Order: sequence, then C-alpha cells, then structure tokens
Amino acid sequence: MIPSSYPSPEEIARLSAGMLLDIQAVHFNAREPYTYASGLQGPTYIDCRKLISYPRIRSTLMDFLTVTVMRNAGLEAFDNIAGGETAGIPFAALVAERMALPMTYVRKKPKGYGRNARIEGQMTEGQRVLLVEDLTTDGGSKISFVDAIRETGASCAHTAVIFYYGIFPETEKTLGDHGVSLHHLCTWWDVLAEARRRAAFDDETLAEVEAFLTAPRAWQEARKAT
Repeated sequence: MIPSSYPSPEEIARLSAGMLLDIQAVHFNAREPYTYASGLQGPTYIDCRKLISYPRIRSTLMDFLTVTVMRNAGLEAFDNIAGGETAGIPFAALVAERMALPMTYVRKKPKGYGRNARIEGQMTEGQRVLLVEDLTTDGGSKISFVDAIRETGASCAHTAVIFYYGIFPETEKTLGDHGVSLHHLCTWWDVLAEARRRAAFDDETLAEVEAFLTAPRAWQEARKAT
C-alpha cells in the first residue's frame, strides 16, 4: 500500500537516523578505526542490512523511502523497481510492493552460465526504472548497475538509498554527470546530530567522528602517515 502521509525531509532524516541507532546499525570507534573496501580507514561504519530483521523499523523506513521518491520524482515516474545485488534486493522488493510495481534485481556481474544475465526478473525496453540500494558512499557502484539497466533499453534516471554518506562532495556530481538523481533518507551528519542528542557515544568519540566527517580524506591521510 502506498503511504498517504508525508513527513518533512528534516523529520524523516531525524527519525531515520534514530532508528539506525536504535538497532545498533551505527558503529563509531576512533581508537580502532574500521577498514573500508578501499583499504582506507575511518571511525564510522554502518550496517543497513540489519534492518531486514526489524520489521517495524523496516516497514517505517520503506514507507519513508517510498514517499521520498514519489515526492521528489513524481507519483507516476516509474514502471519497474530494481534492487542492486545483494543489499538492495530486499529493499527494492518492499518499495515495489508499496508502489504496486514490478520488481527486478541487478547482478554485480554476469553469473557466467545459462543466459549470463545481469538483470533478473522482467525488465523491458522503454521502462522507467528506479534503482534501490541500502546506501551509497561515492556513487561508484551505482554507475555499473545503472549501465546494466540501460543496456536492456530501459531508462534509469533515479536511485534511492536509505543511507547516504554525505561527506564526499563528488558523489552527487558523479551520479549527476551520468544522468542519475540521488534520493536518500539520512546522512552521517543526521546520525551524528542524533547521536549527540542521545549521548549515544562519549564526547571524545563524537569529536573524532566529526573531524572525520568534516575532512575525510585529510583524516585518512593523517592515519596513513602514523
């Protein structure tokens, strides 16, 4: 069912950040930073996959994501909802259910046998596709998914995520240059503000996280030098 209420973007951001804190999907550790896929480090880590195990929070956030996309892109803007392998698949299914639209998913790479497909499900030429994922950092992985969708003859001009890092200025430009608009519920700045309001972490940790969010590349370079 399509949600009928439309909280403000600011309220959605605050509530979404709070729910991520509620389920301990947010991890801050300044003393022992996390190593990212890039090999660089940071004091922040988020695990949006945990959301699938919390039905009330999961349902609320999917309502928020649906109304955010419809408010920003239009109520009749899409014909197909595609999830990115693997984290985006359950969220795409939940959004597709709310919007009463077909759901598909996009593999990271061809499976190497059979049809050797990257698109699973029915996607047809001319369809307007919304790509759904759990989060985005610099937007790079979205480009590959978008290209796979466009190779079918469908169009993909929008991607929606629960969480957007919001600290790398090149992200929205990277997506924009590829003809893709980004829609999200909350960022690290929203999570930091809510964590401060709740005193969810000690002051030293929160200060170090803010330093990282303000200048992530400089923070990482300083860590590499030590």
